[in-house]
Amino acid sequence: MRVDDDRVITPRLRLSGVVWRGALFGLVGTVPLAVTALCIADHHDRQEFLSIVSGIGLFGACSFVVGAGFWWTSGGDIRRWRDWRTITGQTAAVTVVGPLFMRLGMLLVVLGVAALGLSHLVDAAPYGSWLHGH
Repeated sequence: MRVDDDRVITPRLRLSGVVWRGALFGLVGTVPLAVTALCIADHHDRQEFLSIVSGIGLFGACSFVVGAGFWWTSGGDIRRWRDWRTITGQTAAVTVVGPLFMRLGMLLVVLGVAALGLSHLVDAAPYGSWLHGH
């Protein structure tokens, strides 16, 4: 990586890279989600846990939209979190915060969708199976 005249790391972030990395982090986060859900013994408690986590996906969607707005406002001057020290004014913070909100939003959307799917699997599991719980 190189540094330009403003001491910003180049190449700048790309939208596709930020979205893909957020989705990848969300997919990795589904493993502890599934393990945690399967450690809850009671069927009702397991479904309630998964329903609450799936609601987090709505917060992620809102975060993604806010990040996209910050990205659009930045006008192509998108910076990495490591470039925080290169911010010169109060309004320039959106150049760093936009990708952060988008990545976090994508992570939460993927995690919420995975929890919703797992909730449907637990709900459809036959009584007495390991997926149904006690």
